[in-house]
Amino acid sequence: MPAVSVSDLTVLPRVPALSPVATQRPVVSITSAPSSFEGEGFPVKRAFAGVDLRLLDPFIHMDEMGEVDYAPGEPKGTPWHPHRGFETVTYIIDGIFDHQDSFGGGGTITNGDTQWMTAGSGILHIEAPPEHLVVSGGLFHGFQLWVNLQKVDKLKAPAYQDLRSSEVGLVTSADGGSLLRVIAGDVGGVAGPGSTHTPMAMVHATVSPGGELNLPWRRDFNALVYVMSGDGFVGPDQTPIGTGQLAVLGAGDALRLSAAQTQQQRYAAGLDVVILGGLPIREPVAWAGPFVMNTRAELVQAFADYEAGRLGQPIVHGDVGGSL
Repeated sequence: MPAVSVSDLTVLPRVPALSPVATQRPVVSITSAPSSFEGEGFPVKRAFAGVDLRLLDPFIHMDEMGEVDYAPGEPKGTPWHPHRGFETVTYIIDGIFDHQDSFGGGGTITNGDTQWMTAGSGILHIEAPPEHLVVSGGLFHGFQLWVNLQKVDKLKAPAYQDLRSSEVGLVTSADGGSLLRVIAGDVGGVAGPGSTHTPMAMVHATVSPGGELNLPWRRDFNALVYVMSGDGFVGPDQTPIGTGQLAVLGAGDALRLSAAQTQQQRYAAGLDVVILGGLPIREPVAWAGPFVMNTRAELVQAFADYEAGRLGQPIVHGDVGGSL
């Protein structure tokens, strides 16, 4: 897995021990992500399918993209598409993706990089594998998270953050058996590089077989754990959880994860998870396709603005470079 790895976890700072009065977050629900296809036909798992938006708040949607090993000629991306009213966070674990927008922004993200796009008032966007990857084929794996914006921020000017793998905060568990890659927020005293409008934390954690992770977690945040691969347990009662499943956790100020001692051969690295938490916005959500607003009238306006070209026009690849 090319996403950031460390050969010797003992050189990293460790998550501080939990307070003796810390309350472990209980498991509210565990759901399994259905498989689907996105864009021009690349496979995804809908991580939040079937979960009440009120439990996800401030998050809206998350797709795990792949893991897929493309044959030559098979890699696919998305056509030009609009966004308004939220942020997209695209994290690439394996592979490479080019992105471009209707205002001349764009770039390339690869193993362990994150592209954080504030769609704000509206933008057209395209994501695609580079031509050399289409020709050669290869492994592709990542995920895209949609983070809601408060009403006051929904019409901000679009902006990008290109977060490189070298910037990711690194910390290990108290037992030295877990690697945490902190992309946003402050986790275990280590800050991620992502600057967020909505207070939140995002972590990619790998828990080695038999390892345990006890993680302090802000009480005013929600807490979600999505398993990309492996078998393990979550919560104070150590409820079983496995590949493609999402755990929604209840109130508390700590969360507990552990990896099964015996893993299937293809999951030899242990339990690989995305841990998310954020401060709920608690505003009305009106969501249709690529737009996330507060009212139906705002959605109607978003579609009208898109049809009228007020979110910009597609740019021929290579015509404009740089970033917002």
